[in-house]
Amino acid sequence: MAKDYGGGSPKLHNQLEAKRKRLTWILAVSGLCILFYILGAYQSSSRPESGETDSFSRVGCDGSQGGSNPDESNSQSSSKSALDFESHHHLEVNNSEESLNFPPCDLSFSEYTPCQDRDRGRRFDRDMLKYRERHCPTEKELLRCLIPAPPNYKSPFKWPQSRDYAWYANIPHKELSVEKAIQNWIQVEGDRFKFPGGGTGFPRGADTYIDEMNALIPLTSGKIRTAIDTGCGVASWGAYLLKRDILAMSFAPRDTHEAQVWFALERGVPAMIGVMGSQRTPYPARAFDMAHCSRCLIPWFKMDGLYLAEVDRILRPGGYWILSGPPIHWKIHWKGWERTKEDLKQEQDAIEDVVRRLCWKKVTEKNDLSIYQKPMNHVECIKQKKSHEKPDLCKSNNADAAWYQDMEACVTRLPDVSSSDEVAGGALEKWPDRAFAVPPRISSGSIKGVTAEMFQEDNDSWKDRVSHYKRVIGGLSQGQFRNVMDMNAYLGGFAAALMPYPVWVMNVVPAKLEPDTLGAIYERGFIGTYQDWCEGFSTYPRTYDLIHAGNVFSKYEDRCDITYILLEMDRILRPQGAVIFRDGVEVLTKVRAIADGMRWESHFVDHESGPFNPEKILVATKTYWTGEAKQQR
Repeated sequence: MAKDYGGGSPKLHNQLEAKRKRLTWILAVSGLCILFYILGAYQSSSRPESGETDSFSRVGCDGSQGGSNPDESNSQSSSKSALDFESHHHLEVNNSEESLNFPPCDLSFSEYTPCQDRDRGRRFDRDMLKYRERHCPTEKELLRCLIPAPPNYKSPFKWPQSRDYAWYANIPHKELSVEKAIQNWIQVEGDRFKFPGGGTGFPRGADTYIDEMNALIPLTSGKIRTAIDTGCGVASWGAYLLKRDILAMSFAPRDTHEAQVWFALERGVPAMIGVMGSQRTPYPARAFDMAHCSRCLIPWFKMDGLYLAEVDRILRPGGYWILSGPPIHWKIHWKGWERTKEDLKQEQDAIEDVVRRLCWKKVTEKNDLSIYQKPMNHVECIKQKKSHEKPDLCKSNNADAAWYQDMEACVTRLPDVSSSDEVAGGALEKWPDRAFAVPPRISSGSIKGVTAEMFQEDNDSWKDRVSHYKRVIGGLSQGQFRNVMDMNAYLGGFAAALMPYPVWVMNVVPAKLEPDTLGAIYERGFIGTYQDWCEGFSTYPRTYDLIHAGNVFSKYEDRCDITYILLEMDRILRPQGAVIFRDGVEVLTKVRAIADGMRWESHFVDHESGPFNPEKILVATKTYWTGEAKQQR
């Protein structure tokens, strides 16, 4: 396993000189583009009339003519909008210090998860599962090689077939099919896995389990859109919620039950590697309409209700918490759980005491389900806390802070209200109207520098962008892409514009950078997470089909080596997956040089507004290769 720890920053005067040369190139290119445009317009006006009075030909920087017919085929549109940057940036690309050929990592790294590496985790305390939390490699431990796909890797089944099937060769782990055989989590059928929709807490299947839930709370009214599943297994609960227009963030640790989250993502279901340990989950306050635990083995009542207090932080006002499995319905199940009645009763009483002290109320308990609800506001809760009942209201002012932030055993303060029947933080529209309604965090002015007008403009621009992407990459309507990541999601406009297509989007908001917009994204009915792109993402390799990187590298080029960001993108992107970069030409030429060394195929295309926009678009495809194929060469 070869590692390259070399490299370094050039001297300041060299940087300034390089920037001066690049600026000279850009100015020269711009002048040529304008000249081509003028010549093209002159030639068009000099041609005999052809009857096409309502159209014109556009001359691009490569001298090609771009049509304006939206019905042209994907291949035609792609070729017409391709830009020949090689002739203008040839020297810069070839002289780039980042223009490298990255070797494949050893096949033993095929399942590498840098920030949840089990060997590294063993160095940390087992108390509160700290060893299963994020622990990222140091700079000297970073890999400068490409994570290989396993031998015989195949493109996953398309959605919705992927909900029920996955190729064994892609995730060669049979452990769950043995350990959970009687619970119908997963079965092996020849060269593929089958997911029957079972689970430890729902032996009759997730669909039936959700129907029972729907009889108790309004799952299909549009009121509930975002959900979180703690200790998700293979995410069958989230998989079957999708047909009810509910989007669940499922998470589970990387543990002895190999590849739970990996299976979920292979199925085309949202999921992340994660654990409720000592730190907050990487989501903003008031994010989820519903939270769920089915035999997730979290000690809810311990440490003054620390973990339930974290659920309270991320649950929306009026949101539901659903608990099934021990200790619920213990009078019937206690023998099968091999625990005493007294022990189970004591545990349920302790949980319900914490629930009461969080100011929640119990909605119902029926069969194997117990459902609790968070209040709409804290008018009554504040009165309750005046009697000094623990846990106290939190003193921290930033409830959204969730990147390497320790949990607190306190009640997260809800925004103030003027009356006891008002929804703290603002009421949300029902789904799907809430996707385009101005989020309360924006209308209230709580996100600095973001206005309702900017929100609307962002939505309008994304309609144009996605229409353009549909032409230059193709495959959106045909189900070629399922798992999509927006690395710099801003207001979630990309996810909103993708609603007509069979995809879901992981909206990533860079951690500790302003503005923090993730709360508004959740208010729109989408899901996402905080992330520092100088570190690895909490997912398995080859779990995303399409990655969008809008101005990511201009944000991070002064924070860390962007080579490692691109290597991380290569790790999480499936073979033959696509990446769309938007950034300045100087940044993208550097990105392209690195991408070439990662075996990606890339080309520049016109900006949706035309070739003269200073922001440029680079489209890249990860080529197919496996560890086995490399060894044979």
